Amino acid sequence: MSKVSPAVGPKHPQLVVLLGATGDLSQRKLLPGLFHLVSRGFIPSCRIVGVSLDLLDADAFREFARRAVEQFTSRKICDAAWTRFAAHLEYVPLSAGPVALRQLVQQCEADLGDVTKRLLYLSVPPNAALPAIRLLQEAELTTNSHIIMEKPFGVDLESAILLNRHLHDVFQEDQIFRIDHFLGKEAAQNILAFRFANGLFEPIWNRNFIDHVQIDVPETLGLGRRGNFYEATGAYRDMVVTHLFQILGFMAMEPPTALEPAPISEEKNKVFRSMLPIDPRNVVRGQYIGYRTEEGVDPESDTETFVALKCMIDNWRWAGVPFFLRTGKRLAEGQRIISIAFREPPKSMFPAGSGVGAQGPDHLTFDLADASKMSLSFYGKRPGPGMRLDKLSLQFAMHDTDRIGEVLEAYERLILDAMRGDHTLFTTAEGIERLWALSMPLLEAPPPVRLYPSGSWGPKSIHQLVAPHAWRLPFERAWRGPTPSVM
Repeated sequence: MSKVSPAVGPKHPQLVVLLGATGDLSQRKLLPGLFHLVSRGFIPSCRIVGVSLDLLDADAFREFARRAVEQFTSRKICDAAWTRFAAHLEYVPLSAGPVALRQLVQQCEADLGDVTKRLLYLSVPPNAALPAIRLLQEAELTTNSHIIMEKPFGVDLESAILLNRHLHDVFQEDQIFRIDHFLGKEAAQNILAFRFANGLFEPIWNRNFIDHVQIDVPETLGLGRRGNFYEATGAYRDMVVTHLFQILGFMAMEPPTALEPAPISEEKNKVFRSMLPIDPRNVVRGQYIGYRTEEGVDPESDTETFVALKCMIDNWRWAGVPFFLRTGKRLAEGQRIISIAFREPPKSMFPAGSGVGAQGPDHLTFDLADASKMSLSFYGKRPGPGMRLDKLSLQFAMHDTDRIGEVLEAYERLILDAMRGDHTLFTTAEGIERLWALSMPLLEAPPPVRLYPSGSWGPKSIHQLVAPHAWRLPFERAWRGPTPSVM
């Protein structure tokens, strides 16, 4: 087992209070992620107190956690490692109240020592966020603590301001970590490295060389059992404000004065301040056929399961460059890409029929999968007589290195950052409120939803939205697989 750098994990023992401990997110991501972090030594010492509506005792919660880890982790589970991790798990049902929660936390902290830090994780539905905060306050757990909030951070400007006001009544802003798992992915962080560490690309990262940008996150999945949640949010609230705009901020921001949380947050917020309000005329809303028959969905629902939009950044670097965003449920492929289209040469010397321009402009593409990939496409001469051009590509994938085993999943990375107090990959109250303010023209006068069949790329009107350009997905070529090792 490789040694963990002390700079990666927290310096002090951690007391984790996991509200919503038996929920879907906890099963799929949080419990498997915490098991990996503890078993690999990223967290030096900890106790994890689960809190949920289920009437369980500590042993039943440990059995629940074991099933979750076995089902949702792709890593090998060592029995000895599990036994050590299970000893860290405790549980108190929500019905036991704040006094029982406080007593259990105090008991765990006494075992850990005087320098213990608290991480409060709210893995709860939006309507349970404020009651959960009151529970933590009544249990006297808000001091010496960091709190992780799950999206959505409100559903409009008014609710976001209200949520932040209640949060700030209990926590300081530097205690609050609004999580966006997209920003925890290696590929999202690689944008910073790619932009600011390479003299080849930094000079061309502007309107003079970039024609347009696409941030495209289609999903093949449906709702599962999230009908009631989705009816209250929809694709725009669920994905665009909390995920796609955050990626846009990373891609479009100016160089920060230092690779530190405050300068990076400030540059992202400058991007949000420069964005123009979302014009409903530049938005396509869709709903997959059959959505209205899903459990928990209104038979006459107007909720969008798909949204595509054009937005503009009104500053010196990006003036006139459209940013196209798309996401939705039950689409043809599941992808997470940023695609940057470069301007074509002002004049072509190549003869008609040579193939130049036939497959669109040159692109730089980031795949936001956990194992990140990048591709740079360009035109090159086809071997043989004459001057015929083909679209070629340079590709890099994390699989091509010997470090794929060191990649942390997004939630794992972000949990460690919150424990260390690092806000680099989290958003601020100012940023969230600004994005909801930009969204209000759309939320107040949304265009009608257009039906689309499952397995498609959404309503056909998306092609008019992006014209005269074309959507980058589906790709004209597949990503290359891992290079086989040579013995």
